[in-house]
Amino acid sequence: MPLYPYGRRRTLCQEVVKDTLWTFEQIQGILYVVVPIRMTVVKLERGGLLVYAPIAPTPECVRQVQALEFQHGPVKYIILPTVSGLEHKVFVGPFARRFPLAQVFVAPSQWSFPLNLPLSWLGLPQRRTQVLPHDSSKVPFADEFDYEILGPIDLGLGRFGEVAFFHRSSRSLLVTDSVVSIPEEPPAVVQLDPYPLLFHARDNAADVRQDTPANRRQGWQRICLFAFYFQPSTLNTLKLRQAFQMARQVSDRSKKAYFGIFPFDWQPDWKQSFDLLRADGRLFVAPILQTLILNRAPQETLTWADTVARWQFERIVPCHLDSPIAVGPQEFRQAFNFLEQPSEGSNDRMGENSSLSDRDFATLRTIEELLDHWRITPPRQQNPSIQS
Repeated sequence: MPLYPYGRRRTLCQEVVKDTLWTFEQIQGILYVVVPIRMTVVKLERGGLLVYAPIAPTPECVRQVQALEFQHGPVKYIILPTVSGLEHKVFVGPFARRFPLAQVFVAPSQWSFPLNLPLSWLGLPQRRTQVLPHDSSKVPFADEFDYEILGPIDLGLGRFGEVAFFHRSSRSLLVTDSVVSIPEEPPAVVQLDPYPLLFHARDNAADVRQDTPANRRQGWQRICLFAFYFQPSTLNTLKLRQAFQMARQVSDRSKKAYFGIFPFDWQPDWKQSFDLLRADGRLFVAPILQTLILNRAPQETLTWADTVARWQFERIVPCHLDSPIAVGPQEFRQAFNFLEQPSEGSNDRMGENSSLSDRDFATLRTIEELLDHWRITPPRQQNPSIQS
């Protein structure tokens, strides 16, 4: 995949539950908007390992997983828990080839674009790959895990779906993209190479930032605003002509620095947008899912969230940003409250969390209106409980 850092991905392993659950993190991004991507490995009681949402099987990553195999047995199961997350799907085939004894289980209703190709044509091993049944009792790891499938939600050109896994003995909930929490400080894996952080810590093209903890933090917080809103309200984008003129005044015009082009101009109140987005590290649903995806199937999503919230988990391990998150079923279910009532002053428009900055949703709403206008995606649906 043409995502930064391309072929130079470092991997950090963290033991979350002693001798039971580990996370493996890499980074990915575009234009130095880098965020962690995470896979989770769980030790099985009868020996062996289950891998949830594989990351790139670099030599470093494979060595770290093999070290766990040496202690706890081979990788037995590899789970692809999404039908839409390309950054998760693309590594399943290569990862499975590095662990040839593992069975591969994928979320139902997989698809590809522009042609809907068989899974084996997409690199997944044909004889070892099967679709997760909707009845979680029919899989060989049912004695240790429950899972619940969300979707598929029809998005016109494709579908959205996710499978949440609950590991009973460690009381851990594994999710892909449905909920996240933002750390105030840049995660350790992002700090392995601080260049993207310092790149986005700048206020404008001519700004030069030294490598300090404060500048790393500022760069990280602005990266989060980019990642969640695309264009937050506190960011002005320069016209190309102006950006090229500014580039002539930049000392670093190397290829690494995009030849000095930095078409961004941050307003002084940008930190307020970040603080509203993070809200002391609370669990929430990403704005793009709120505005463009989950509001296409609100009742189905809420039913899924209700089912997941019946499990007695003590921590959540998402595939992105902060992890592990020490929250339980109540906090998880609250993250989906935006689907139950319209936000204040939105003319009964359902689908945005009123605790987030309303003005920062402007770009996402524009995208939604364009998709609706050209009938590329189905329109948002009103929750029947609101209609009644």
